[in-house]
Amino acid sequence: MSKSKKYGGGEMNSREERVKWFMEDRFGLFIHWGLYSIPARQEWLRSIERLSIEEYQPFFEEFNPTHYNPREWAKMAKAAGQKYAVLTAKHHDGFCLFDSQLTEYKATNTPAGRDLIKEYVEAFRAEGLKVGLYYSIIDWYHPDYPKYGDRHHPMRENKEYKGEEINFANYIEYFHGQVKELLTNYGKIDILWFDFSYDEMTGEKWEASKLVEMIRSMQPEILIDNRLGGNIMSAEPEIYAGDFFSPEQIIPPGGIVNANHQPIPWEACITLNDHWGYHSKDLNYKSPKQVIRTLVECVSKGGNLLLNVGPNVKGIIPPQSLVILQEVGKWMEQNGESIYGCTAADLPKPEWGRYTQKGKFLYAHVFDRGIGPIYFAGLKDRIKKARLLSDGSELKVEVPWMAEQYSDIENGAFITLTGAELPDEKDTVIELELID
Repeated sequence: MSKSKKYGGGEMNSREERVKWFMEDRFGLFIHWGLYSIPARQEWLRSIERLSIEEYQPFFEEFNPTHYNPREWAKMAKAAGQKYAVLTAKHHDGFCLFDSQLTEYKATNTPAGRDLIKEYVEAFRAEGLKVGLYYSIIDWYHPDYPKYGDRHHPMRENKEYKGEEINFANYIEYFHGQVKELLTNYGKIDILWFDFSYDEMTGEKWEASKLVEMIRSMQPEILIDNRLGGNIMSAEPEIYAGDFFSPEQIIPPGGIVNANHQPIPWEACITLNDHWGYHSKDLNYKSPKQVIRTLVECVSKGGNLLLNVGPNVKGIIPPQSLVILQEVGKWMEQNGESIYGCTAADLPKPEWGRYTQKGKFLYAHVFDRGIGPIYFAGLKDRIKKARLLSDGSELKVEVPWMAEQYSDIENGAFITLTGAELPDEKDTVIELELID
């Protein structure tokens, strides 16, 4: 394929145009997978345990994911209601799942003997899912990456590296070259998820403007996260500030806005248990209800959810993760209309749950049954029709006799759900068609 090939049919003029699909899809799958899946003590293993390249090398020599089947991963993601995925092409340890011509430290030189990114891209495209690649701009393997005194490098306290002369320009050339490979060899890539800047290692230290100009020239529609540095919340963000903000392991209390108080696209990346990479002892998994309500919270604040799984060294996603995603998928099958294409509603957060909205349709996500009818503040005479989204059954909007004397009924509406329990204890969704 020609290196001058552009995917997308022309320059995209604005972030607003690029992110349209992203803000429609709302729910994605993050996959952390690599050599660290063998020791199974998380992806930051080398840094935390101060392992040298030699101590880490046995994992490279035995990496052989015999059960790796990305078609199964893609089918799982699609069944869960996820619309896109992001896989770690290279993590901080420097190991590449793709067949880079710039390093020998790659999957094709392990017993796996295959380009695992190629298989992933093809499999997820075949299921109609958007394809993203994670690339660590940190590299603990490359000889020209700073070591002694760095905040994160495994050799940061090893005095053998004190005063070591490196040529950081060599690393920048390598890093930019690998990005070019990823955007050249695998067809259209929808997201390039960089990780991460810190201290003085940010922005133009990475030659970020030059990098982004190259990326945009090759794949103008691609989305880039905000972790190259810069200030995406500025009124005039740098070229490398990114298309979306990427909060990690937290949901922003009020969404994300820029200096002009305008909403910014964002995506919370959240683990299913407490680690990104496979950790055999970490069984602290979130429940399907937690995941669903987290997704709803993100969308109710104008954001996306990128939910992570960590396959083991064989390429198998833990069964606990599969069960959770299956349950989430069942809920999404019935209630996905309240997620896809939705965003924040122009209403205060209700005491019983959250709102999402898409045009004239307002979705009430009822988490707490409470006692008696459900009260919808500010919606008196604004509701044309109400139904239970999961099965389409009609719900009546009326003022019950016991509420007729309340002063606040002048602004609100009531809907009564029969039974002491909610129809769906994870999240009962009521679709309200509003009067134009």
